[in-house]
Amino acid sequence: ARLGIRLLTRTTRSVSPTSAGERLLASVGSRFEEIESELAALSELRDKPAGTLRITAGEHAAYTVLQPALAKFLPAYPDIKVEIHVDYGFVDIVAHQYDAGVRAGEQVAKDMIAVRIGPDMRMAVVGAPSYLERHPPPLPRKPQDLTEHSCINLRLPTYGGLYAWEFEKGKRELHVRVDGQLVFNTLRQRLEAALAGLGLAYMPEDVALPHIAVGSLVRVLEDWCAPFPGYHLYYPSRRQTSPAFAVLVDALRYRQP
Repeated sequence: ARLGIRLLTRTTRSVSPTSAGERLLASVGSRFEEIESELAALSELRDKPAGTLRITAGEHAAYTVLQPALAKFLPAYPDIKVEIHVDYGFVDIVAHQYDAGVRAGEQVAKDMIAVRIGPDMRMAVVGAPSYLERHPPPLPRKPQDLTEHSCINLRLPTYGGLYAWEFEKGKRELHVRVDGQLVFNTLRQRLEAALAGLGLAYMPEDVALPHIAVGSLVRVLEDWCAPFPGYHLYYPSRRQTSPAFAVLVDALRYRQP
């Protein structure tokens, strides 16, 4: 378009104008520079990071990784909006029109691009002193001992069933299906129930540690809770990256301390 304006300007000025042509040139000629300026501004706006980005993530990732990063990121990019949908299910991000998803590294599909956005993680099995005092079974020493305890379960919508607690020690890996009186689908509910002495709970270590430090929760089976790959942002390899998405990925990228 800019080239067309230049050519039109050059052509108009190279021909000997009639009186009518002189009037037309005097009327619109000065506007060509204004149009070029507007086109330059539009081009700059097009390349400026802007738009709405939609991300699906689990509750823990949303609170501990995404929100702290966005608190620093968003003020620098006022034209970018971010929508976070908290979901424990393994959502098809393409079918549901999400720009990206967040999951633990080991849960990311192989056909996706995965960008690490958090450190390695550990899980913890915890219970309140009041629960442990009321229940005669001794403290669990191996994952199978959990079947003797009342455990607070998590229901995963993707599978429609209860989550099997995952343990690892050396080369041994165990998935234990526990039982109890309570089933929740959020981390906050499980934490509150554990603090109230309603059973043992399985949760991210960083959530439990402040309560362990003050004695409101007791940790068990620590030697069976091995580190595993932390959170990754994932998106389709065929996705065409927009300026807004590119700067967000860079802001979320985990950098080893």
